[in-house]
This record gives sequence, C-alpha cells and structure tokens, in this order.
Amino acid sequence: MSRFRLYPTFQQRAALLVQCGHARYVWNLALEQWTMWSRDRKPSPGYVEQARQLTEARTTFDWLRAGSQTVQQQALRDFDQAVRNFYARTHRQPTWRKAGQHEGFRIVGAQATRIEKLSRKWSRVLVPKVGWVRFRLSRGLPDARSYRVTCDRAGRWHLAFAVVPEVIPAPGTSGVVGVDRGVAVSAALSTGELLSCPGLSVTEQVRLKRLQRSLARCRHGSSRRQRVKAAIARLHTRARDRRTDWVEKTSTELARSFDVIRVEDLRVPQMVRRPKPRPDPARRGSYLPNRRRAKAGLHRGILANGWGQLVARLEDKARERVERVTPAYTSLTCSVCGHCASGNRENQASFRCLACGYRAHADVNAAINIAAGRVVSARQETPVRVSSKREPQRATSR
Repeated sequence: MSRFRLYPTFQQRAALLVQCGHARYVWNLALEQWTMWSRDRKPSPGYVEQARQLTEARTTFDWLRAGSQTVQQQALRDFDQAVRNFYARTHRQPTWRKAGQHEGFRIVGAQATRIEKLSRKWSRVLVPKVGWVRFRLSRGLPDARSYRVTCDRAGRWHLAFAVVPEVIPAPGTSGVVGVDRGVAVSAALSTGELLSCPGLSVTEQVRLKRLQRSLARCRHGSSRRQRVKAAIARLHTRARDRRTDWVEKTSTELARSFDVIRVEDLRVPQMVRRPKPRPDPARRGSYLPNRRRAKAGLHRGILANGWGQLVARLEDKARERVERVTPAYTSLTCSVCGHCASGNRENQASFRCLACGYRAHADVNAAINIAAGRVVSARQETPVRVSSKREPQRATSR
C-alpha cells in the first residue's frame, strides 16, 4: 500500500467526513443484518440483495442520496469481503465502526484514475462529491485502480493506493538469522545485535500522563475535553509513526541481508487479549483484584514493540523466506551444549548455562536457538520433557 498525505481545505474536510459517515452507516447496517441471523431464520442478505436495498434507501432518504453511490456500494463490497475472510479464517469477525475512530471510504473504478500532477511535489485527486483535493507527492504515483481516503484520530487525512508491494530479492549469501522479540529489547538478532523500537520520550510520557489526568477531570461533551482528547491522540500518533518507521527500516534491512529469516511462532492477538477475571474463593460473587492491571503493562509492551507488525512486514518483503519456529524453551536452552533448565536464565538480560558455563545475553541466546530451527540441542537430541515441577529437563540422546 502506497500512502500519501492529503491536505483538504476546511470545506473539503466537512465533505469528506460526510462521505465517511455514509460509508460507516452502510457498513454498520450490513453488519447488523449479518449478526441478526439465527438457525430459525432465512440466510442474511448478500451483496446483491443489499445493493438493491441500498438503491431503494437512496430513493427514500435525501441525505443518503446526496452522497456518492460509489462510496456506499463499495462499503457493501468491503463488508462482503470481510465476511468471506472471516469464514476463511484469515481475518477476525467484522466489527462495528465508530465515529472518530473508523473514518474512511474507498473509491474504485474509473473514478480512482482521476489524478493530476501539479508540480514535482504536489498533485491532486478528484474525490466524488468533494472535488479536487491536493496531496503531497512523497514518492512516485503507483499504477492502482482503487484508493482509500482515511482520517486518523489526530485529524490527518491520507490517500492510500491499493498496490501489491514488490518483493525484496534475496542476497544469495545463504545467510540465516534468528529474531527474538521481547519487551525490554524489541528484537534481538542471532548475530548479536539488539534493536530497540523508539517510542515516546521521557518528556512526552510525562505530558501524556498529565493529559490523561486532565481528561479524567473534564466534563463529558465539553470543548475542553475534545481539545485534551486531540492532544492525547497526537501523542499516540507520534509514537505509532515512529514504530511504523522502525518496523519498515528493520524489515527492509533484514530482507536485504539474509536469505532465511526465522522468528518465533507467537499468537500475538491471543497474547494481548484481556484476561478473564478469576473468582475470589474467600468472597462469593467477587473477583481477585489487579489481574487485568498486572497484564496491562505486558500488553502495552508487546504492542509498543510491534511484534506482529514486524513479522507481517517481513512476510511481505521476504516472501517465502520467513520461517516460524516453535517458541518453547528457546530462552532456557543453551545454544552451545543444548542443556535446558529453568536456572540457566539468571534474570531478564543474562543467560548462564549450568552445564557448560556459557554466558551471553538471554535474548541473543534465544535468537541463536531460533536461527538453528530447534529448541533443545545442537546435537539434534529428542525434544525436552517437562517434569512434575514444571522444570524442563534435558532428554537423553538415542
């Protein structure tokens, strides 16, 4: 996806928000029809039936007819594709779209090709029902037949063209690298490099905490609350932009330097899921406190380091060269002798093998095990077994 920064005028912003509202309304209405289905009812209407209903609704409601039919029909097509992806188990279930969070719409067909270049740095696009909107030429224009107009929580508008990214060719050096993802160290490579994902500075973190406290004291619906929310959104957007930039540069460098990239097969969406509350055995009807709060810090660390985003971009750029390795005991196994024990890892950063005395950074040692494609021993021994005390023991070779 090739994205450019849009610079609409004040009147164009209002018109774009109207188009976003129409697309969001059509999407939510289709979602409501789909979720109301039950075994004793007829199947929910598909795209063809929903397009016919949209035509009838446009003849009835003037505010819907004033919008772009292309935007509204494309919202139905996007929802139909989202349902297909859900049944194919490649994506999550479609969710409800909210104002201020999911602002965007897509243009396809001949209308997506109405683009004019103004100068070396500027160009403009003809958006239906909005007019010519200028955008910054930060790179060459791709040959795409559709684009999406979006607005983030910081109020920035973007124009994204749907193009298939080019695959980075392998260097041909037969190099293999293992990547161990963590919270203290964003990515540790088997070559010994420790990479850290940049985030908010100390000053920005202090400012974010003050703004969050100020938001808690604001009255709901007030103008001051809207200003504070916008300031918080700008800080979060700044951190997300830095994380995205780091992921793009890191993934490009790894794809250009190594033929095979091995990572841990982690289920990141399940890892950051909110834990279920545990009931308190001493008090009936109550739950143990601070369980969600304790895991919230870990969840923020995983998301702030871009675990899933890094692997996704690696699979896009180094297609068919990314291998997933079982993460079991990679941090407890010695990369030299293969001894696996919970006492090998002294703390978060240091690793000392109890058998051979090998010392190294814990994340680098785990990355070496990942690069080797095994988690037990360099002598290809049988997999480890877990004792009754939950401590893995080294298995005997056959």
